[in-house]
Amino acid sequence: MAAKGNWTKSLFIGLWTVLNFTRKLFFNVIFIVIFVGIIMAIANQDGEQLTVKSDSALYLTLNGQLVIEKESVDPFEQFLQESLGSEPDNPEVLVRDVVDVLENAAKDRRIKALVLDLQGLTGGGLDKLRVVAQAIEAFKESEKPVYAIGDYYSQDQYYLAAQADKVYLNPMGGLLLEGYGRYGMYFKDMLDKLKVTTHIFRVGTYKSAVEPVMRNDMSAEAKEAEKQWLDGYWKQYKEDVAAARGIDVTNFDETANELLSKFEAAGGDFAQYALDNNWVDALKTREEVRQELIELVGEGDNQQGINLTAFNTYLKVINPPMPKINNDMDKVAIVVAKGTILDGNQKAGTIGGDSTARLLRQARLDDNIKAVVLQIDSPGGSAFASEVIRQEILQLRQAGKPVISSMSTYAASGGYWIAASTDKIIASPSTITGSIGVFGMFMTYENSLDYLGIHSDGVGSTDIAGLSPARALSPAFGQILQRNVENTYGNFLSLVANARDMTVEEVDTVAQGRVWIGEDALELGLVDELGELDDAVATAAEFAELESYDTVYVQRSLSAQELFWKEFFGQAMTFAGKWQFANSNSALINEFKRVMGEFNTLNELNDPKGTYILCLPCDVR
Repeated sequence: MAAKGNWTKSLFIGLWTVLNFTRKLFFNVIFIVIFVGIIMAIANQDGEQLTVKSDSALYLTLNGQLVIEKESVDPFEQFLQESLGSEPDNPEVLVRDVVDVLENAAKDRRIKALVLDLQGLTGGGLDKLRVVAQAIEAFKESEKPVYAIGDYYSQDQYYLAAQADKVYLNPMGGLLLEGYGRYGMYFKDMLDKLKVTTHIFRVGTYKSAVEPVMRNDMSAEAKEAEKQWLDGYWKQYKEDVAAARGIDVTNFDETANELLSKFEAAGGDFAQYALDNNWVDALKTREEVRQELIELVGEGDNQQGINLTAFNTYLKVINPPMPKINNDMDKVAIVVAKGTILDGNQKAGTIGGDSTARLLRQARLDDNIKAVVLQIDSPGGSAFASEVIRQEILQLRQAGKPVISSMSTYAASGGYWIAASTDKIIASPSTITGSIGVFGMFMTYENSLDYLGIHSDGVGSTDIAGLSPARALSPAFGQILQRNVENTYGNFLSLVANARDMTVEEVDTVAQGRVWIGEDALELGLVDELGELDDAVATAAEFAELESYDTVYVQRSLSAQELFWKEFFGQAMTFAGKWQFANSNSALINEFKRVMGEFNTLNELNDPKGTYILCLPCDVR
């Protein structure tokens, strides 16, 4: 017995030793990774410190997409990306961060000029570009010069570059303003070849969200509707750029023959073409630009050799990683609703029916918050989740707190559903809105499986038991789903009619899934006013009769553990800095990502009844 007891004891001791060693190894590896990351981050700083250099130029590098809310990122993952010198797949820049930096720099005596290096900017919507452009224009009132420098300019990049006093282009570079278009991918033939059965239920002549899976081309109705708002979008771009550059709005080449004629006159040189068209002020090499900036602000010890203060550095100086102290002032709260509307709880960057409603409830229960601005940047999504959010908006209004909608790039379908019942809707002139229509869609694979020799069979207690993607949909149940879609559309028309003081027939006339641009939506009565977020905040304060107030963003509260790691890695990341933006230039890879992105958008939809108010064609390129 003693021998057996010793053997059992030895076994458990051995197991504990292995487990203890594994535990220590695991935590030691984590510690080493963190330690090495911090060392690498410090080593990567190239002498750059978190200070604003005297008599320097603010170096505004906008790497990524302009957004009103960043997607949630794990702090540790973000730390590793920063410390290892890499970038996320889809980097993002907060519009309000750019505005804050420009507003502070305009009054900062240490900043003598502004340099726009926009090579990493990937877009963000005309409304967001306009807000940043207005901030650049306000900066120019300080009489500090603004330079835009670049090897190439995309259309979105040039919108901001055009605001500069001097726009420089590399002699080997180029600039082409091609306008806006909507050219999507259509998958019907592919699905037919895979023997996939697509079940579609929709209401709305112009509800083209499901066309990619039911057609091989764009319908005539969709072309008519989209051409109208795309032309309006392009018109606004031209007017804004022409005003910034002091040129005529007709100085845009919209036909291939016009472009060819001017291009031949420029000797087949894209840079010379841009200069001849007055898009840029001069063609200068990188070294010529560098020397001109050195003459302006002096030399520096960074990679450029110019006395510069980086955008990220300046942002961290004016927004140190310290918790904000709450005060008892009356407040106008901003709740951001950005992304596709999905059911349940979702992270920042996506709208969750439960999580966004919780933010609105948080504002309702806070006695210091007297009014709310719902800032919407969404093409819609789940009908159920949209209604959950709308119901919380109604609770806010019943509590005596006015709610104002501020429409950003998109506020269509579900985005309009959640805006409709607010006290006032303020849209950007370029907001893509409307798309009042409903669809339901799912796929079954009985034919695909049959082709592979896989079959589904069995019995059920009712006709509707055993619904499955592996089995064909019964015609009767298909009619039930279509009726549900029609009912949801009727509810959509009614809530808009009640909120906008219109008849159901009047709403139906401008609905049918049709998309409208902000300025057209104003004429149709779908929005109340054209403006930006600041206008919405001022309106909210006016509705609440506030003369003195503070503005706060209502965001999901972090747990103690999440807050610790966010602060820990945030402090470590202040030592890291990157000047260059890396991205794939492969057109094939980028197109593949776009196709997969469109398919994934459909795949992530999770409405409990499979009913969606989503505007897939609202993406503008």
